[in-house]
Amino acid sequence: MIDPTIPSPDDAALWYADRLYLADQRILPERAEFLSYDQAADVAEAIHAMVVRGAPAIGVAAAYGVVLAARAAYAAAGANWKDAIEADLQRLAASRPTAVNLFWAIRRMRTLIERLDRADPTPALLNEAQAIHEADRAANRRLGDLGAALITEPTDIITHCNAGAIATGGYGTALGVVRSAFAAGKIRRVFADETRPWMQGARLTAWELMHDGIPVTLQADGAAASLMAAGTVGWVIVGSDRIAANGDVANKIGTYGLAVMARYHGIKVMVAAPTSTVDMDVATGADIPIEERDAEELLSCGGRRLAPMGCAARNPVFDVTPAALVDAIVTERGVVLEPTPDKMRVLMA
Repeated sequence: MIDPTIPSPDDAALWYADRLYLADQRILPERAEFLSYDQAADVAEAIHAMVVRGAPAIGVAAAYGVVLAARAAYAAAGANWKDAIEADLQRLAASRPTAVNLFWAIRRMRTLIERLDRADPTPALLNEAQAIHEADRAANRRLGDLGAALITEPTDIITHCNAGAIATGGYGTALGVVRSAFAAGKIRRVFADETRPWMQGARLTAWELMHDGIPVTLQADGAAASLMAAGTVGWVIVGSDRIAANGDVANKIGTYGLAVMARYHGIKVMVAAPTSTVDMDVATGADIPIEERDAEELLSCGGRRLAPMGCAARNPVFDVTPAALVDAIVTERGVVLEPTPDKMRVLMA
C-alpha cells in the first residue's frame, strides 16, 4: 500500500493512523512514494532491502518496528506478550549488521519492555519510539550548528554518500552541518560524490540540496582528488554508521580513500553523527562488522548489466577511516578534535 502523500527531504519515516510509513529511498528522486507497514517482519525486510537507509533513520525505523511487534504480540498472546515479541526483535536486529543505531534503538526499546507489566505495551512503546525520532531530529540541529562553527571562512566542501534529512530523523548529520553552514554564509558549493553502487549522492544528496536551494555539483567518486588539487575545497564532511571507541569511523565505502586524499591535500575531514552512532563497546574500527551485499549491485546499474557474465565482484558497503585521518567528530554533545580513546571517553562519559 502506498500513501498518496509525497515525501519531502524531511521525511524518512512517519507514524500515521497506527501504521509506519517509510519513504522508498530506492526510487528517489524519480518517484517520491511512501510504503506503509503494520508488521515488524516487513520493517526488517525494508531495512535490509534499503527502502530506508542511513544509520539514524534505520534506528528510528527499528524503534517503530518494535511498536508493531509489540502490538502483534499482545494481540496474539495477551499477558504473555513479552515471550511472543522476541522473534520479531531478533528479525529487526538481523536486518543490517554495521549501523549501530539499529542495535542502540532496539536496546533502548528493550529497556522499556523490561519495565512494562503484562498490559498492552503499545502506547508506551509508541511514545518511546516517537521520543527517539524527535531526539534524533533535535540532535542533528545541534550538531549541525556545532559543525558549522568549525568552518571559519567560505569554502567549497565535498560530501560522500547521503547523510541528510532522509537518512536521519530529520535535518541530517553531514548535511545538517551543510545546512547550518550555508545559512551562515560559510559554504559556496557542495560537491557530492555520486557514491556507487547505490548512487546515494547522485539520487539523494543532490535532491535534498537542490530542494533547499544549496548549490550542489555532482561528481564521479574518482573525481575528488583532482578537485582537491584545485585548492577550493576546505573540508570533507561525511556522516557515519558506527564510530569505535578510539575514534575510527565506519562510513560508506570510499570514505577511507577520500580521507587519505584529503590529508595529502591539506583538507580537513569532519565526521558528523549523533552519539547513538558511537559504539564504546568496539575498541577499534577493526572490530566493526562490515556488511557485504550482493555482487550483482556492483555488476549492474539501473537494471542494466555492466560487467561481462562470469566476472567476480566484491561489494563491501562500508570501510573504516582511521581516527588519525579525522580532524573532527561532531556530535550533539560536543566536538572531538583529532579523536583519541581518551577524548572519546570524555565525550561519552
